[in-house]
Amino acid sequence: MSDKIIEIRHLSKSFGDHEVLKDIDFNVSKGEVVCIIGSSGSGKSTLLRCINMLETPTSGEVYYNGQDILQKHISMTNYLSKVGMVFQQFNLFNNMTVLENCIVSQSAVLKRKKSQATEIAMKYLDLVGMSKFINAKPAQISGGQKQRVAIARALSMEPDVLLFDEPTSALDPEMVGEVLAVMRNLAKSGLTMLVVTHEMAFARDVSDRVVFMDGGVILEDSRPDVIFNNPTHTRTKEFLKRILEA
Repeated sequence: MSDKIIEIRHLSKSFGDHEVLKDIDFNVSKGEVVCIIGSSGSGKSTLLRCINMLETPTSGEVYYNGQDILQKHISMTNYLSKVGMVFQQFNLFNNMTVLENCIVSQSAVLKRKKSQATEIAMKYLDLVGMSKFINAKPAQISGGQKQRVAIARALSMEPDVLLFDEPTSALDPEMVGEVLAVMRNLAKSGLTMLVVTHEMAFARDVSDRVVFMDGGVILEDSRPDVIFNNPTHTRTKEFLKRILEA
């Protein structure tokens, strides 16, 4: 059996006449940490949203463990329980406590008993350093703490893959480090991670592969040392020069 957990074949996505993704071929293997970098508007987030079906691809195929999830007989609920997502804006339920946020999907989707869901939620809230805040509402905690809760919520579903869509972009600079520290620890644990990010140090130091996107296509897909020290494309060189100088 292939160790590829996510496979993308000839994926395209258009919004009206605007083609955002163009014939994307791409895969993620079990245990890999893959970072996607590129300028705003390059298609990074749209690619992630097509993988977790927040956007329906215009054409192409998305495989999870060898099965094309776009086929009608595939259970989308089961698929989405295995492929978690951490968003830019946290997407927590403001009327629920931290603990309740981490329990609700377990109960609704996985049908876990409250006692089991609570135990699992506490395990992951402790992992991200948020177990002291279980009774707080999202409005009572900082942005960095909200994002750590969002990560714990995603982990509580015990997914096979965790997608991160620019998880630090909505944070104040002093809060970025605490979220990246959690993500670094998750990477060390062997969790399969696909991360859209502007954090170049994280991409360079933590990822197994770095993907550079531009204009809706993948220009480069290689090891971090190759991408950062010896990129092939002029566009990649220009992007990295601008970002790293900034």
